[in-house]
Amino acid sequence: MIEALSHPVFKVVSEVADEMGMEAYVVGGFVRDAILYRPSKDIDIVVVGKGIDMALKVAARLGDKKVNVYKTFGTAQIVYDDYDIEFVGARKESYNRESRKPVVEDGTLEDDQKRRDFTINALAIGLNKKNYGVLLDPFNGVKDIEDRIIRTPLAPDLTYSDDPLRMMRAIRFAAQLDFTIEAESFASIGRNKDRIGIISKERIAEELNKIILADIPSIGFELLFDSGLLHRIFPQMVVLHGVEIVNGMGHKDNFYHTLQVLDNLSLRTKDLWLRWSAVLHDIAKPPTKRFDSKVGWTFHGHEDKGARMVPGIFADLKLPQNEKMKYVQKMVLLHLRPIVLAQETVTDSAVRRLLADAGNDIDDLMLLCEADITTKDFGKQKRYLKNFQLVRQKLKEVEEKDNLRNWQPPVTGQDIMEYFGIGPSLKVGLIKDAIREAVLEGIIPNKREEAFNYMIEKGKEMGLTPIAKH
Repeated sequence: MIEALSHPVFKVVSEVADEMGMEAYVVGGFVRDAILYRPSKDIDIVVVGKGIDMALKVAARLGDKKVNVYKTFGTAQIVYDDYDIEFVGARKESYNRESRKPVVEDGTLEDDQKRRDFTINALAIGLNKKNYGVLLDPFNGVKDIEDRIIRTPLAPDLTYSDDPLRMMRAIRFAAQLDFTIEAESFASIGRNKDRIGIISKERIAEELNKIILADIPSIGFELLFDSGLLHRIFPQMVVLHGVEIVNGMGHKDNFYHTLQVLDNLSLRTKDLWLRWSAVLHDIAKPPTKRFDSKVGWTFHGHEDKGARMVPGIFADLKLPQNEKMKYVQKMVLLHLRPIVLAQETVTDSAVRRLLADAGNDIDDLMLLCEADITTKDFGKQKRYLKNFQLVRQKLKEVEEKDNLRNWQPPVTGQDIMEYFGIGPSLKVGLIKDAIREAVLEGIIPNKREEAFNYMIEKGKEMGLTPIAKH
């Protein structure tokens, strides 16, 4: 524990605490992560007394560092040497059943440790001279870390009912740390799952994003599903679960397929929104599912319907309605295109179209599609991956030749109107479409001069007369 306190800020806090006659402890995640040998730059200091007062004195001792004071919560924050240091007075809490916001009173260190969500977060290290570096572990949190167990300090029904967000946090920690939630604690999540309704969707989304960013996010999603929480917070994903069999023919379980795709992708990227694309890539398979006696189960158009579902899902979950959402929407819409190319002869035309539609996101799209290969048939898997390498090579060759990423037409609608002396009309759109098709089919190169000549030719076919010089 002395080693965990090697940063000089702890000595400063220790000196100030003794001068002020207050007890100070570093608590929670910093202590847990020190035991797990995980680097952490978030330091929570609990003061038996006025945390804000101590923060002001520590900041002055550190060279008059800025202090962010949050009087409503009785907390203060200092950013020092890349460390985020938060001071708070020790407190005890009582809850109203209709809110997760507690009534807060001054308390002892023991009161403060009791109100913590999990035993692994209820650890404290003394910072005063008399107990510097001494670990206080009233709930056997160190043993739970050794046993890789998530457990609540008090009865789990009380802990989760008081603040239902702790149910999401339990699952998030299990996913992030690869810990197991203690059996009674997990059963309690199932009993209290409906309490999640009092939590803001923004806070839920924050925890869900952290689960998605875990090294193996499927751990968290399976726990969400098994506890019943997923049914409350993300019912569209729950509908993916299950296999229907007709005439002896069944489809794969799209819930577990989605989790496998997400895990596969997570081996290669930490991009949150690309991972969200994996979560949602097959989200429309349930509403597009059909059984055909000749071909079996089909999901025609699920990529298009899925893309149209994305804005609504993002709105429901209070995720951003901006370019992040549009990016996920694009990934969902296009996720089958490289797969189709990998199964067929790769033509320049198909590659040009893919490049034009995917733009700078083409590399992300390829990662998603490669992650989407979850077949257990090793031969088929090997063949798909080999074909994807051919697609990647073809993408590189066509891009070098035709420069089609984020493609913009070499001739604009304004060019067409000015040259032929016409206003906005159907003919302008038809000429633009003809130029696009000619470029994508390789009839003309992606260059202005050739496109302009093609525009003149198409205009003449439509009976248009130039009024401007070429």
